[in-house]
Amino acid sequence: MSARILPLTGVENFRDYGDYPTRAGGRVARGRLYRSAHHGKATAQDLEAIAALDLAAVVDLRRPLERDSEPTPRPAGFRGQVIECDLGDRAEAPHVAFLRETDLTPDSANAFFLDYYANAPFEPRHLELFRRYFAALGEVDGPVLIHCTAGKDRTGLLAALTHHLLGVHPDDIAADYLLTNQAARLEERAPTVAENLEKLLGKRPSDVAVRAFLGVDAAYLDAAFRAIAARHGSTEAYLAELGVDAAAADRLRARLVA
Repeated sequence: MSARILPLTGVENFRDYGDYPTRAGGRVARGRLYRSAHHGKATAQDLEAIAALDLAAVVDLRRPLERDSEPTPRPAGFRGQVIECDLGDRAEAPHVAFLRETDLTPDSANAFFLDYYANAPFEPRHLELFRRYFAALGEVDGPVLIHCTAGKDRTGLLAALTHHLLGVHPDDIAADYLLTNQAARLEERAPTVAENLEKLLGKRPSDVAVRAFLGVDAAYLDAAFRAIAARHGSTEAYLAELGVDAAAADRLRARLVA
């Protein structure tokens, strides 16, 4: 699994989420699907490595305020499609609001993420971005990158939906989602993040709460898929609402599964 991770300096959690076997046979193409955290602190060497991927499209799942706070540098000569969305308010991300307003205990962090994932699939901004992402997958010739701020929640959900569509086994969907806990260097970064949060908020979050905000838990992704099933009946019906009906799904599998 670690071979999927691109060891960049200023961009966390950058990895290939292709090359998984599918239940119908074949494997998801390698070098076509990438995911990461934001690129605001990308080094010159990072940009060279990203340029070498020859990305055809980049889907930025962040809110406008997040994009303004950490603008994305592009590699020299970048000509790929950039997909963003200004739909909705310019408020700070709900993760940040949570940090400001709650006690930062393990229980409150867990409750926050379970609630977040149960609602994230239906957020109008996400629906718009997810639709445009799946359309791009069927149109562009070349790799597609998806990212948000940490590259774990919005990005993790969209990667999991992509895997489901392509027929990746649920165990591999979960394994790729949980790879964030390694790719984001959770253990290494947790103490520094805790110190920075204490300075910002005037209160020290628990170690478990910090790790919840840096990493992921399988229960969170399960909450999203349960919510999708409850509202739409199936993940396939939800994807159809995003413009990926059975015919479109077949076309995407033909493009991305060998």
